[in-house]
Amino acid sequence: MPGDDLVLREPTPWGVRLTLNRPAKLNAINVELREALSAAVAAAVDDERVRVIAIAGAGRSFCAGYDLSEGQPADAWGWRDVLAADVAATLEIWRCPKPIIAQVHGYALAGGLELAMACDLIVAADDAQLGEPEIRFGSAPVTLLMPFLIGQKRTRELLLTGDLIEAREAERIGLVNRVVAADQLAAEVDRLADRLARVPPDVMAPTKLMLNRAMEAAGFGDAVQMGLDLQAFVNMSETSRAFDEIVRRDGLKAALAWRDARYDERLGGGPAQGPGEREARRP
Repeated sequence: MPGDDLVLREPTPWGVRLTLNRPAKLNAINVELREALSAAVAAAVDDERVRVIAIAGAGRSFCAGYDLSEGQPADAWGWRDVLAADVAATLEIWRCPKPIIAQVHGYALAGGLELAMACDLIVAADDAQLGEPEIRFGSAPVTLLMPFLIGQKRTRELLLTGDLIEAREAERIGLVNRVVAADQLAAEVDRLADRLARVPPDVMAPTKLMLNRAMEAAGFGDAVQMGLDLQAFVNMSETSRAFDEIVRRDGLKAALAWRDARYDERLGGGPAQGPGEREARRP
């Protein structure tokens, strides 16, 4: 299978655990990883021995989002083409006829959180931090899943501030299903997957489809497509272009430092003190 080294496959009694394998990049999603994951999920769907799929991340984090060091399109139309491929890959996860569990530890940010949200269930380690900080460097969610999971008010707070939240808070607001100690994460996913695997596939698949169609009836598909169109223009904002220029000139670390420095000072000067401004930094 192409990209075998980018997505590790671990057969289990209940199905398969797929592990994103770019640990040095906190499993940031580039084109190759995106395509390798899509291929691995498709293979799992075709394998009758697989009842449940789990998606995990190697190293220190589940997934820190899309790889911001990749080349950026020159105009909004180019951005739309790039983002449409990302949306399609995320929706493949969401539409998968077999149940998928996200096994989250460390950071689940931006596109990484969207990947987790596209899964049917999320089990998080108590060290996990989740959020969509894109607005801080002039971007926006690629696949607009969050309002359909936790509602408008909490979504607006998270997306308009770019703040991260800890796993327990994510559980409290319904963003994740379960939180366990980090050393129990894989075992908890095993236990949950084992229960899901007891449901026959000819019952599981239409039940998942029923739930997805309920979201579609509520406008999910239209919202994702409209979000895609607007995101292409957001990525041409002055802030986004300034961020991209720093990436090109000085590298990603310098661009992230520029992003963080803009939030280290209160408007009007002085050190930031608010709890939302003391978020853990993305490495």
